[in-house]
Amino acid sequence: MRHPQTTLVRLGWALLALALIGLLAWALRPVPETVTTAPVTSAPFTDSVREEGRTRLRDTWHVSVPIDGYLQRVTLEPGDPVSPGQVLFRLEPSPAPALDARSREQAEDALSAARARLRAAEANLETAEAERRFAEAEYQRYRRLHERQLVSTAELEHYASRRDRQRALARAAASGVEAARFEVESARAVLAVASGTRGDDDTPWLEVSSPVGGVVLERMRCCEGAVAAGETILEIGRLADMEVRVDLLSMDAVRLTPGMEVEIVGWGGPPLRGRVRRIEPAGFTRVSALGVDEQRVPVIVDFAEDVDPAALGLGVGFRVEATFLIWQAEDVLQLPTSALFRDAGRWAAFVVEDGRARLRHLEIGRQSGLVTQVSDGLEAGETVIVHPGEGIADGIAVAPRA
Repeated sequence: MRHPQTTLVRLGWALLALALIGLLAWALRPVPETVTTAPVTSAPFTDSVREEGRTRLRDTWHVSVPIDGYLQRVTLEPGDPVSPGQVLFRLEPSPAPALDARSREQAEDALSAARARLRAAEANLETAEAERRFAEAEYQRYRRLHERQLVSTAELEHYASRRDRQRALARAAASGVEAARFEVESARAVLAVASGTRGDDDTPWLEVSSPVGGVVLERMRCCEGAVAAGETILEIGRLADMEVRVDLLSMDAVRLTPGMEVEIVGWGGPPLRGRVRRIEPAGFTRVSALGVDEQRVPVIVDFAEDVDPAALGLGVGFRVEATFLIWQAEDVLQLPTSALFRDAGRWAAFVVEDGRARLRHLEIGRQSGLVTQVSDGLEAGETVIVHPGEGIADGIAVAPRA
C-alpha cells in the first residue's frame, strides 16, 4: 500500500504539467491581425479635378519709348488708374555729349575759321554793293542820253545787262554772308557744349499717352535718364478682363469641356464661381517636385458675370485653387480609395466578416480624391480594411484598431 504523501506529490506534478501545457497552448494560439477599417457608405459624391492656378489679364499693353531721348521722371506707380489719352511720361532730346581737350581746341579753331569766312563774305558783299550802285548810276546816265538820242540802243542794253549782273552778284554776296553767319553760330554751339548739358525749360519734349483706360500693372523705369528706342516703361491693363490659368495634367484636361462649372477657392475669401472658357490644344512638359516629367495643358477659366475680382482684392499673378466639377450625385455607394488593390487583374478589397478578412472582387466607377464609387460587389454598411498590408490574407483573423 502506497504512502499518501507520495500520491499527493505525483498529483502536484501532474497539475503543474497540465498548467505548463495550457500556458504553451495559450502562447502559441493565432493572434488576430490589427487593421484599420472604414465603412462602406452611400453619400453624395462629386467627381472633380482640383489644381493650383494663377490669375492673369487677357490683354495687357506695354508702353515703350518710340525714339532715343532723355526720360523725365515717371510719377505713376503700380495700381494708379489711367484714362485713354492721359500723358504717361515725357521725353526730352538727349543731352549734348562732353568735349575733351582736343575736341574743344578743334572747336575753337573751327569757330575762328568760321568768323574769318564771315568777315570775308561781308567784304565781298560791300564790294558787290559798290559795284551794283555804280552800275545802277551808269545805267541811269546812259538811259537819259538814250532818251535824247545821243547814244544807241545797243549801248544802252549793254549797260542794262551790266547792271543786272551786278545785282545778281550782290544777292549772291548777301547769301554768302548769311551762310557764314550760320557757320559761326554752329561752331559757337559746338564750343558751348558742357558735360551732360540738358535742354532749357522751353526745349520741346515728346509726350507719350495711354492707349487704353485701366491701371498701371508694372513700372519698369521710374527715374529720369537716357533711354533707347523700344525700351518698355509701363505695363497697363484692365482688371475687368481678369481670368485664371490652370495647368492641368493632360489626362485630366481631356475630361473637361468648355462651359463647365468651376469653383475658385484658396484665394483668401469665400468660394467664387467660374466657367471653363478655353482648353488650349497644345500642352507642355513640366518637371514636378518629385522630378517626374508631367505633360500639362493650359486651361483658361473666366469668372462669373456677377463676380468682380478686382473689387475682392484679387490682382494679376495671384494664386488660387480651381475645382472643376465633372460629375456629381446625391446617393452614391462609395469606399475609401486606399482600401482598393489589384488581384488577378481585377479590383478587390478585404471585407471584415465575423472577425475575419474576406477577399471581395469589386466593380468600381468614378474616383474622386480619397473616395471611389462602387458599382458592384459591396453593400452599404459593410466594413473594409484600409491600407491592407502583406500580412492580410483571405480568412485571416483581424481586429479593428481602436
